Amino acid sequence: MTPTDLLAGATGQDWHLRLAGLIQTAADADFPRHLEQALGQLVPFDTVIIHAYRGRGRPLVVHDNYPPHRREQGIDRYLSRVYLLDPMFQATEAGLDNGAHRLRDLAPDRFEASEYHAHYYRALGLRDEVGLFARVADDTVLVVSLGFGDQAPALTRRALQALRHITPVAAALLTQFWTWQRPRFDTDNDAVEPVDAAFTSFGQGQLTPREQEIVRLLLAGHSTKSAARELGISDGTVKVHRKHLYQRLDVSSQAQLFRCFLDHVALISRQRRD
Repeated sequence: MTPTDLLAGATGQDWHLRLAGLIQTAADADFPRHLEQALGQLVPFDTVIIHAYRGRGRPLVVHDNYPPHRREQGIDRYLSRVYLLDPMFQATEAGLDNGAHRLRDLAPDRFEASEYHAHYYRALGLRDEVGLFARVADDTVLVVSLGFGDQAPALTRRALQALRHITPVAAALLTQFWTWQRPRFDTDNDAVEPVDAAFTSFGQGQLTPREQEIVRLLLAGHSTKSAARELGISDGTVKVHRKHLYQRLDVSSQAQLFRCFLDHVALISRQRRD
């Protein structure tokens, strides 16, 4: 199909009318909802949430389509307990700030077997996710996360390619949106969030710094081999450290380690409130 064929057809006309509407509303507070509708015309998805990632601070929710009865599970729990383990967050922290990326391409090798995946993705009934990344300011990356449920049709290669093609346009429009609407979302981002403090201090006084590093990698979904590659040590050394840290934390499984971490997050949160 030539560019002329694309522009001359009825489908092309509908899409460009939609695109014109997005351009006209890019500076408006309601732009994210219009973007959601336009993306839904391209690819059928179940959930959408737009996060603003700014350093290691708690992500800001710019827009979502979660109904009230699913917000605690889908949004509140993510922000208050586990966002530092999320592959989308970790990708932005590593410098990723453009393009459309599938969750499985960003996640560690054992992510789908991790307790975080079970408590967040499986509990929400999500089997796939695509993030559209856009750097909208020197200190801010917006990520439009599209979730695909267990009952939804599988995400096709063609649909993923369509999202990749539209992402530069979406990124330009999101930049305009953020330029005009940023004051609505500005918060004090200097204080260390309870989740970040908990992530840093978990096991402090019980574990060595190396064991703390391994705990963080295991919680994020890295296998022994992947953790070894990340740290530049052997698989056997990771296994020895894992055995020791399990003993020191009095846990015997990944599930118990994850629950222990959540308990620590809750403790730090209570201490911050008191």
